[in-house]
Amino acid sequence: MLMFEGISNMADFDLAIIGGGINGAGIARDAAGRGLRVLLVEQNDLASGTSSASTKLIHGGLRYLEHRWFRLVREALAEREVVLRMAPHLVRPMRFVLPMEPGMRPAWLLRLGLFLYDHLGGRKLLPATRTIDLSRDPLGSPLKAGYRKGFEYSDCHTDDSRLVVLNALDAAERGAAIRTRTRCVSAERGESWQLVLETRGRREAASARALVNAAGPWAGVVEEAVLARPPLRQLRLVKGSHIVVRRLFEHDRGYIFQNTDGRVVFALPFERDFTLVGTTDSAYSGDPAAVAVAPDEIDYLCKVINDHFRAAIAPTEVVWSFAGVRSLADDGSARPQDAPRDYVLVVDREGAPLITVIGGKITTFRRLAEAVLDALAPVLGARPAWTAQSSLPGGDVPVTGVEALVTKTRAAWPFLSEPHVRRLVGAYGTRVRRILGEARTFADLGPVMGADLTAAELRYLVQYEWAQTEDDVLWRRSKLGLRFGRAERARLATFMAGLIGAGAAL
Repeated sequence: MLMFEGISNMADFDLAIIGGGINGAGIARDAAGRGLRVLLVEQNDLASGTSSASTKLIHGGLRYLEHRWFRLVREALAEREVVLRMAPHLVRPMRFVLPMEPGMRPAWLLRLGLFLYDHLGGRKLLPATRTIDLSRDPLGSPLKAGYRKGFEYSDCHTDDSRLVVLNALDAAERGAAIRTRTRCVSAERGESWQLVLETRGRREAASARALVNAAGPWAGVVEEAVLARPPLRQLRLVKGSHIVVRRLFEHDRGYIFQNTDGRVVFALPFERDFTLVGTTDSAYSGDPAAVAVAPDEIDYLCKVINDHFRAAIAPTEVVWSFAGVRSLADDGSARPQDAPRDYVLVVDREGAPLITVIGGKITTFRRLAEAVLDALAPVLGARPAWTAQSSLPGGDVPVTGVEALVTKTRAAWPFLSEPHVRRLVGAYGTRVRRILGEARTFADLGPVMGADLTAAELRYLVQYEWAQTEDDVLWRRSKLGLRFGRAERARLATFMAGLIGAGAAL
C-alpha cells in the first residue's frame, strides 16, 4: 500500500473533496473548522477552472427575478453581505447603473424588480436603489446620447480566484490537507472511500469516510472515469466569455445593459485602468480545459459596448479575454441563459456517502458548504455551523475599515506608492505585514519581477498560497498579467523556478 505523505493513518480522513474551485475550497474550510479531518485534491491550480472565469461579482442576480427564482435571489442577497463582512478587503461594494432601453423591460417592471432586490435579502450594509436622470447625471456622460432615465443599485465585486485561495488557506490553517496539482485517479467504495492520487507521476493512496465531487464542469468526468458510475444526466455545461478593454469611463460604477436577445451584459471598472465586459451564455460540450473565447463572442461583446457607449472599441483592442464553463442543473430550458443558477446536491448514501455538487454561484458558496455538511451529518456527526460570523484570512477589519488599513499601511511603509499599497491591501488585507515585514526601503523587498510585483510578495505566494507557475501568480493570485510583458514573464519564471527548487513551495 502506498503511503500518503504526512498522514500516519490513511483512514483518518473524515472527508475527501475532489475539486479546488470555490465550492471545494468552501466545503474544505467549513469542514476543517468543525474539527473534521479534510483532504482536498485539485488536478491543477486552485481556481484554475470556472472559479477564475466569473464576472467577479458577489450579487443576488437581478435578472433571476424574471425567472421567479426568489429563493435563490433571497439567499444570494443575504450571502452578499455575509461574504462582504468575511473579507471586506477583497469583496467591495459597487453601484451599478441600469439604463432604460426603448422597447425593453418597462420602467414599472424594473422598478418592481429593484424594490424586491432591495428588500428580499435583509439589506443592511449597502445603499438602496435610486432613480437617475442620465441626460444630466455625470453617470450618463459615457453613454450615447438619447438615454434619459436609469436606475442605480448596489451589489459587490471581488477577485474570484483570490476568494478561492483565501478559503483554501483558511482550511489549511485549520488542519486541512490541500493538495494542488494532484489528480484523483480512482476511488473505490467500501466502508470508506479508497482513493488513488497522482502527483507528478507519483501515486499515493488515501481513504476517507465520505467523498464530495466538487469538480464543477469536470463532475461528470469524475463520476464516470474516477468513480466508475453512470453519467450525470442532470448536468448541463454552459460557456461564459468575457473581454477586457481599455478603460471606457473614469468613475467607479459598473453598467448593466439589456439586450434584444434577453441577455444582460456588464461593463465594470477593472484593475484601475481597464473595463471588464461580459458575459455570454452558450451551450458547451467537450473538454472544459480547452474552453476559449470565440471570435464571434468577442464581436458580440464589442457590439454591446458600441451600441451603448460613446467610445467605440474593436476586437483588436481587447487586451485580455477569458472563458469558463459553468456546471448547471439541467431543467430542460431551451436557452442556456434560462438554466437555473441554483446548486443541486446529489446525495448517495449506499455505502460510504458520496455527494456530487451541480451548479452553484460564487456568491452562495458558503451556504452550499453548510448544506453539504448537513447532508453528511448522519455519518460525520452534526457539528455547529460557524462560518457566518467568521473572517477570511486578512479580512479581520470592519467593512468600513479598509481605507484606514490603507492609510496605516502607507504610514508604516512610506516608500510604497499609493496604487501599490491599495493593490496589496486589496489582495492580502491585514496580512500585508507578512509580505512587507521589516522592510525599510523598497530595495528591502527584493528584485522587482515586473509592474510592482516584488520578490517578497512572490516568496509569500509560493510558500503560503500554492503558487507554482507564472499563470498562478499573474492571473489567479493577482491580475498583474495585464501589466507584464514577455521579458518580465521570463524573469518571473526563472525566479520562481529558483524558489521552488530551493524548497520554498509547500
